Amino acid sequence: MKKFTLVLIILMMSSVSYAEIRLGALFSTTGPASFLGMPEKQTLEMLVEEANKNGGINGEKIELYLYDTRGIDAEARKKFIRLVKKDRVDAVIGPTRSGSTLAIKELAGKFKMPLISCASSDRIIEPINPFVFKVAPSDMFAVRKIYSYLKDNGRKKVAIITAQNGYGDSGRTALLNEAEKMGIDIVADEKFRDNDRDMTAQLTKITEKNPDAIICWGVGPAPAIVAKNYKQLQPEAMLIMSHGVASKKFIKLAGNAAEDIILPAGRLLVAEKLPDNNRFKSMLVKYKNTYEERFDSSVSTFGGHAYDAFQIFKKAYKISVKENIEMIKAIENIKGYLGTYGEFNFSQNDHNGLDMDAFIMLKINNGDWELIN
Repeated sequence: MKKFTLVLIILMMSSVSYAEIRLGALFSTTGPASFLGMPEKQTLEMLVEEANKNGGINGEKIELYLYDTRGIDAEARKKFIRLVKKDRVDAVIGPTRSGSTLAIKELAGKFKMPLISCASSDRIIEPINPFVFKVAPSDMFAVRKIYSYLKDNGRKKVAIITAQNGYGDSGRTALLNEAEKMGIDIVADEKFRDNDRDMTAQLTKITEKNPDAIICWGVGPAPAIVAKNYKQLQPEAMLIMSHGVASKKFIKLAGNAAEDIILPAGRLLVAEKLPDNNRFKSMLVKYKNTYEERFDSSVSTFGGHAYDAFQIFKKAYKISVKENIEMIKAIENIKGYLGTYGEFNFSQNDHNGLDMDAFIMLKINNGDWELIN
């Protein structure tokens, strides 16, 4: 009896010392957005494992509940409800895609569940939902970076071709809204679907307008098809992609057609090429090397989103426990966090925390990223 009592006491003490943090995650690990979601999944699992080896957060171990949305909005809603009602998580990281995040934005408020999205659309945080944040930088900042680059290179006649999904719609809105403000003339406005296998018709219409530059806004395999069709037509216009293709997977899909494409992206892709005095370099190089050694795969900015989301969750959890406040208030109190995409400074009115400095301009050269700005 005494032995049984001793064992029971030890188990009770163990449960007190290692209370469980229940963290949810939704990523597109299969389907057309898998090349975005898989590095997010791998990064988050790696970070949770590392945190638990070091005692968790405030001595509490993390239990990860991670589901594949397959890039389907309805699946994201279904899995989000499961995380809330069945798994009873403390917060959710993800989803991968803008459309999937927008599909659960209202639910996050309804269930009062902190959500840190890895998707890009400005509509995720505009208007503000108190429980919804995002770590991917604003489309508007990406557009401004692109337009500034084009103007510096004497190119003001621009054609746009955007995906018909949440990310593409948000990008198109930003491209149109910022054009007049920045002295850019939009001469053509075409669209494509994620499952389109040829965009020659749209690009032919575009080339008839003789633009100085063509901006493609999309994710997944479709932008690679745009690049291939563009190369076949050989227009004189410069081809620019969005940050939605900031992965070596895009270069592999596009092949030789990826050469000379320009895009805005985070510093992570060129971490080792940054000056030694760059304040982000040591963190970026450490994450990049750790990830690539473990998974034998090139790092991507999308995995970086999961990295930032977890670090922000970790910081917020510590703050909320220490100051006895809600997690959403704790996230809003995070200032000066140096993440993979820039310095995060959240507030009650800013649930992204980044600015235009999040982006640098890159060029694809010999199958690799080249820093040009």
